[in-house]
Amino acid sequence: MVKMVSHGKHIAIIVQQLNKFNPENQSVEDFLNESAKMLQTLNVTEEKFVLDTLAGCIEYKSLFDVVVNAFFVRDGRYCLISERNLYIVICYLATFQLEELGLQHFSRIVKSLDTAKMQKVMKFLRFFFNALYLNTWIKDEWSQFYDSLYVKENWIDPLLRWQPKVQQLIEQLTDKLSNRTTTVKTLTVTQPKEFNLTVPRPRAIPIPLPIPVLEKRPPVPPSTYKPPKEKKQLEEIKTKNRRKAEDLLLKANANQFRCAMMKSEKEENTHDSMKSKPAFQAQKIQSKIDNIPIKLNAAAILREGALYQRKMEQELKRIENLVQGAGDPSEFLEWQKQMRGKDLEEQLAEIECRRLQGKLSHEEAVLAHQNVIQENKKKADLMREEKAELMNQYAEKRLQEQKEMREMVEQVVEGHKNAKQAKIKLRKYKQQIVQEVCEENRELLRQALEEEEEKLRKRYELIQQIRAIESLPSIRRKFVDLTETGGHGLICEMSIVELRERLALLREAQKAAEEEKRDQIIHEKQAKEQLLLDKLDQISLFRAELGRAAALKQEEKKRKSQSGERPMKDERILSLQKKIVEKTMERKKQAGLLKITPQKTSITSRKDSLQWNHWKELEESRERQFKILQHGFMARETAQKMAAYEAARSGATVCVLRSELK
Repeated sequence: MVKMVSHGKHIAIIVQQLNKFNPENQSVEDFLNESAKMLQTLNVTEEKFVLDTLAGCIEYKSLFDVVVNAFFVRDGRYCLISERNLYIVICYLATFQLEELGLQHFSRIVKSLDTAKMQKVMKFLRFFFNALYLNTWIKDEWSQFYDSLYVKENWIDPLLRWQPKVQQLIEQLTDKLSNRTTTVKTLTVTQPKEFNLTVPRPRAIPIPLPIPVLEKRPPVPPSTYKPPKEKKQLEEIKTKNRRKAEDLLLKANANQFRCAMMKSEKEENTHDSMKSKPAFQAQKIQSKIDNIPIKLNAAAILREGALYQRKMEQELKRIENLVQGAGDPSEFLEWQKQMRGKDLEEQLAEIECRRLQGKLSHEEAVLAHQNVIQENKKKADLMREEKAELMNQYAEKRLQEQKEMREMVEQVVEGHKNAKQAKIKLRKYKQQIVQEVCEENRELLRQALEEEEEKLRKRYELIQQIRAIESLPSIRRKFVDLTETGGHGLICEMSIVELRERLALLREAQKAAEEEKRDQIIHEKQAKEQLLLDKLDQISLFRAELGRAAALKQEEKKRKSQSGERPMKDERILSLQKKIVEKTMERKKQAGLLKITPQKTSITSRKDSLQWNHWKELEESRERQFKILQHGFMARETAQKMAAYEAARSGATVCVLRSELK
């Protein structure tokens, strides 16, 4: 066991040397040699302990960085970064030297630190010797640098064995620090004495100034809480400009190839008919607009083909089940639809009840607000009376304070006269100290200049030696034979000529592989194109059948909607409406008594204007949609002609989607 007297001194030396070490500018061996020269004043055992600890901290720095970084993140948020190397030294001693030092010697090292550092070191030891941390993330992080079995047997298991004893040591040190009594001598504090001054004559009490009364401010105008008219006008102009831009964009998209195509008579007739109509009239969209041609890519074709194939398999499976005797679920689905309709009616009635209840609560809240206004008026009168009393008390208190302040100022002026002599003596003493410090600084500057001159002289001699060595002639020519190997004694050695031949053979093999791959890609591409054409034929058939089914379903839905009846109102809704009417009448009477104008009229007018704007925007959007659909229907024939022309040029088959007109 190593026995040392000044433990704190050695730990401080190790931390100081670690702070100086920079692995980028200095190797480990050079650093240890320089440290050994500095530690020649110590005896052999102390020097060996310091050097071994330095070498171990540098060698296993990656392991200790994991623990110290985690400590700063979790428990050491308020610890200093400058004490990082102190925690690394403690971690090294606890991991590698605890068996050799023993717990008693380790506790002496910890106790040798000052109180603040000892508390932080105990906090670090409590974190490091946590059994859960040692068995989980510390073990996993150390296993990334060394073998996991070696880490467990040589480092983790010994730390777990020492863990109970170290915890006892930490508890003892914390108890000692908490029970330590401060034996500091209590210094006698000088008690100030009052100056023996002459009592001044009492002055006359000045007449108090009148308290200024603030003028009553004018009320806030109601226009502050209303939005300006200019903002509303700007919004309307903005919406109109946006609609104009959308109409221009639609016209530009519809007539983008106008210079290359001749207008058909049908298009001219439709344009004339649209211009002659003064206002928008809703018309029934023909069934032939359902199939607008869309350019599909390969992924969309395959996806739609798989969808129709899956639907066809489901339909065949359903037919097979019906043939085998399975029941038809149409009756159950019809019953389920009726029940859902009833549930929807109940939900709508419940929503209407909630809306009316909210309206009723709003009316009650307005009545309560009016009652609160009356109570606040009474409270305001009481507060005005209390304010007048407090202002009188404040004026009397202010006069008393001014009187005391004048007396205190006179006492301080007398004290300043006696303190002038003490200031003169203090100034002379400070001048003497400044002269002594200036002489010491001159001496230190002279010594520093001599040391710098000595360093410059040695550096100049070293530069002259280096230049003399560089001036010596050296043979720089080297003859290279490309057919010879490097002569390193390896089995895989080859000359540069052989390397070039092998690279040429590899390039030829790579070109042959690329040609083969290119042919394979072309064949796969042709097969994929054929598959896509087959899928397009299949999709066109399915789309035609689905269009017919959708038209039949739409007609059936219209017949059902015409034969339906509107549900009757619920009794709860009628009762709530009666209550709301009664509350509104009561609120209007109360408002007439208080002469308060209700704000609900502005809210209702605002709601009506918003509702009118909403319906207006809906009507205009429907008109735009109808125009878009008409443009798409007219451009369908031109798109089919362009597709046929491109197919004739390329020589490929084109699949055009068509729908039967009814």
